Amino acid sequence: MTETTSTGTTIIGEPEVVEDGAAVDRTALTDAALTAAEIVADPAWSRLKTAAESLRPLQVHDGSIPEPAHHADAAVHVATIVDALRHFAPLMPHDESYLRACALDFERWVESGFVVPDFYDALDAFHPARDRRDGVAHLVVFPMYTQNGSADRLVEAVVFEIIWPEFVANLEAGDYRNPLYLGLRFADFTAGYDTNSAVLFPESVAVTPRVPAGAPDGAPAQLPTFTWGAIFADREAARFRRVVRAAAEITKLELPEDALELLDDQALAERTFVMWDMIHDRTHMRGDLPFDPFMIKQRMPFFLYSLEELRCDLTAFREAVALWRHPDTDDVTRQHARLVQYAVIFDRIFRFAITGTRVRNYDGVGGQLLFAWMHQKGVLHWTDTQLAIDWDAVPDVVVDLSNAINDLYWASIDRPKMVHWLKAYELVSSTLTPHPASAWARGLSDEVLAGPPKGYTDLVLDDEFPLSMFYEALQKKMAVVIESTAGITGTSE
Repeated sequence: MTETTSTGTTIIGEPEVVEDGAAVDRTALTDAALTAAEIVADPAWSRLKTAAESLRPLQVHDGSIPEPAHHADAAVHVATIVDALRHFAPLMPHDESYLRACALDFERWVESGFVVPDFYDALDAFHPARDRRDGVAHLVVFPMYTQNGSADRLVEAVVFEIIWPEFVANLEAGDYRNPLYLGLRFADFTAGYDTNSAVLFPESVAVTPRVPAGAPDGAPAQLPTFTWGAIFADREAARFRRVVRAAAEITKLELPEDALELLDDQALAERTFVMWDMIHDRTHMRGDLPFDPFMIKQRMPFFLYSLEELRCDLTAFREAVALWRHPDTDDVTRQHARLVQYAVIFDRIFRFAITGTRVRNYDGVGGQLLFAWMHQKGVLHWTDTQLAIDWDAVPDVVVDLSNAINDLYWASIDRPKMVHWLKAYELVSSTLTPHPASAWARGLSDEVLAGPPKGYTDLVLDDEFPLSMFYEALQKKMAVVIESTAGITGTSE
């Protein structure tokens, strides 16, 4: 997740949070709509993709093309994109209004002289969550940034299909309501997705807030209502399978038979990640929360983000445990509930902990915390240079960590913000060892404690909780494998 930023009146956002909204209209799609494979095979897609890739070097960080000498070429590339969008519109009835609105937004961008792009109308017309069915295909073109990909708002194009197995649909229709969430599978994409990015969020699209039609005089400008949020489960599953297989070999971890099945079957892993992500995603705005978990547009110590992300993952874990243990759970759901438990643990301790830099790496700290908690509670062992896990005892121990984070949140409803920060640090540092030079570990001075929040955050080290000796060694052995997963998809292996 990247921080919310703004440039002028054009806003791009960051939240991973996809909040529940009112029930959506599940308009039935026509069977005549193109499949993802048919879209990619159409020469119009190749022309669109090439034109988008040609536009990208002409754009600057905010998405505009300020150099007049580039405008003629840019107009040619946009015309190609517009022609392709209008070609696909009647062939994709469920997205026709979006594709036509997108074509108009591109034409207005040309007429504006390629200023900061505003794709409000296109974004407002795109509603992929209206019909979540396995295999429903979408073609998306937006000026946008891609999280863990490009921080620049460049023109990106992507073709994907929805992953929506029946057991997930049943869970979502029951106790795990999340009408805006989508699990996706890549078909093809531009360079912004030839990266580690595995999400597609409306917050990342370049739009300018508007005063809603019919609003009274003086009403504030608003962003369009966001009606979807998507995660590419095929990329998550593919990199999980590659990383965990390598990590298990390096650490000599003997995997349970069903965990091995997860590593051997891409489709099974995709469905498992859709279940995990759906529950994780809905958790961000549920529970005894002392504040907006991400404190949008506010600065806070990065380990608070560690706890929030871990809270959501461990909620998915504990719900999976409950479903796995419940006698009335059907066999398919029970199987995936067990696999979600493996996925959360392995992705957290083998990939999250050692992926990315050590500069405020909140996902890294979350993975380190889970590993250390399991080790210190006696269910994970590193003996004779071999890793072993007591799987029978793992569920309750991991749920105990979930309980500890939930208790922190519940108690902090009655605490000042900075006290919550201090208590959160106590929780993390009771398991992870802080940096020897940490001012937080030594104790903040009275001057800082009595001062504004900025004084607290300024003293958090970029690497407040360094890697343990175990992870330093593992990182060296795993670096090439982790780097190899950039741009991976479900068909990469």
